Amino acid sequence: MCGIVGVVSHGPANQLIYDALLLLQHRGQDAAGIATNHGNKFIMHKANGLVRDVFRTRNMRSLLGNTGIGQVRYPTAGSASEEEAQPFYVNAPFGIILAHNGNLTNSGQLKIELFKNDRRHINTDSDSEVLLNVLAHEIQEATSGYSLDPSTLFKAVATVHKRVRGSYAVVAQIAGHGLLAFRDPYGIRPLCVGVNETAKGNEYVIASESVALEGLGFRFLRDVTPGEAIFIDQDRVMHSRQCADNPTLNPCAFEFVYFARPDSIIDGASVYASRLKMGEYLAEKVRKQFPQGDIDVVMPIPDSSRPATMELALKLNIQYREGFIKNRYVGRTFLMPGQAIRQKSVRQKLNAIGSEFKGKSVLLVDDSIVRGTTSREIVQMARDSGAKRVIFASAAPPVKFPNVYGIDMPTRNELIAFGRSDEEVCREITADALVYQDLDALKRSISDVNPALKRFEASCFDGVYVTGDITRDYLDCIEAARNNPRPLVEDPVRSQLNLNLAQAD
Repeated sequence: MCGIVGVVSHGPANQLIYDALLLLQHRGQDAAGIATNHGNKFIMHKANGLVRDVFRTRNMRSLLGNTGIGQVRYPTAGSASEEEAQPFYVNAPFGIILAHNGNLTNSGQLKIELFKNDRRHINTDSDSEVLLNVLAHEIQEATSGYSLDPSTLFKAVATVHKRVRGSYAVVAQIAGHGLLAFRDPYGIRPLCVGVNETAKGNEYVIASESVALEGLGFRFLRDVTPGEAIFIDQDRVMHSRQCADNPTLNPCAFEFVYFARPDSIIDGASVYASRLKMGEYLAEKVRKQFPQGDIDVVMPIPDSSRPATMELALKLNIQYREGFIKNRYVGRTFLMPGQAIRQKSVRQKLNAIGSEFKGKSVLLVDDSIVRGTTSREIVQMARDSGAKRVIFASAAPPVKFPNVYGIDMPTRNELIAFGRSDEEVCREITADALVYQDLDALKRSISDVNPALKRFEASCFDGVYVTGDITRDYLDCIEAARNNPRPLVEDPVRSQLNLNLAQAD
């Protein structure tokens, strides 16, 4: 999961991109990068770390130009190497820089095709570099020369859609031509466009979430539709075209549960309103399971679960209390690489207010339970603070299946709900009782806010992969790669790729 932004302005783009990345920092805290276009020359700076740490005054001064792109990274595959920070650059044709949010499910096969057929070399383990080279090759094939117009560019994107599988929201800058953005035909990862009307003409921002547009003072224009490509040329004229056959909208449900900021609107649905609805539906289930008087107070696990918890407490007419205080200078636990780091960070991240727990039956509400590490630590903190009973509720259903579309849930054995009943999960996190949201209720929570949303990418809950190319063998290969990491090549077909490369040599 990452956050991406592209800017076309009349003034310097560097500060706009920087500010947008700050607003998208919640989507990735591992690395950050900005690339601008000045006089047909790309200027780029990227490194591991938070936005505020990566970019110093000297870096910002060097990022000249009125257009550019940026990304904050949360790695889901491969290494956390600084070399894999985005954007990525390729010099032919024209010169292209690209930033990507998502995960390609056929990156291994694409690497073979790029090496053997397209004569392109991939230098990192990042599937974003694979996507960039596929795009560059198809632009080269579509132009058959030196000219590039929107129609030709959209033809190239259409071929990219045919070759690439998985989830992807993309911003790319083409030297001397303009800014390109496109979204996968299933609309899994979010992408939206904002406009700022000025006396000099329109300025545009394309970003992962609407909060990045609004925070810059741009007016939300619309979402990029599944399969659509948008091109803003050198004259700041926006062109768009549907480039996919039979696109369908299947936004990731986990965006609404956890990843997106509550003040964002994704595909016409307010994240905040959706989370309120999650609390409303969860309250119905809690009411059925626990008699009135069984619960003294309701508390959120800050911050993502707060809207759902407030609504749940309101519907149940139970006191709402803030029992945990969050250290805002510790990153989001789910986004931290490695189980040991996550476990260590829980007590650094949260501190309990003992007086709110002592002698009470407490209902703790979290947005989800993934690995169970955080949940177990939090339950113990509540007990250490004097709670006589700890009931745990999840605003999301049990996470039982790997996510292959850009969220770091790659192996079944890492998921606490995989192969376990709700009662067994309850024992694992040492709670007195456990309540999960129903999947239908989660989907209704979002579609109630925007009835036009009828289908969702919810594979981590139901094991249904909307792209239709995920098999048991594929998941087994991902798990094998996760459990036995090797340098350089990270994808599930690494052995086949290495064999093909050896044969090609």
